[in-house]
Amino acid sequence: MTHPSSTRPAFRRTPLNAEERARGEITFSQLVTHHLTTQGRFRITADTPEMVDLWQTVARRVGETLQRPVVSYANGRDIVITFAQEAAQPTQAPGLTAQA
Repeated sequence: MTHPSSTRPAFRRTPLNAEERARGEITFSQLVTHHLTTQGRFRITADTPEMVDLWQTVARRVGETLQRPVVSYANGRDIVITFAQEAAQPTQAPGLTAQA
């Protein structure tokens, strides 16, 4: 499909299929586990409900892996994953809402 030079097609994301999501959960869980153990928190853009759900699932898996309470905070654009005791400090993630 061609578009006039003055217009651009709207960006549309293709939803993840079940295999991609499963691989993402495993790989992202390893990444987040590393960041939490070395830096104490992990922040990433998650601007769709699908991505927020994926990262919240990752946060739950990381908590199970580390056997520590892990929480995620989302504001519709970003999500922060951190240990529960650090999440109680509002200066860590201003403007984000909690998701357990």
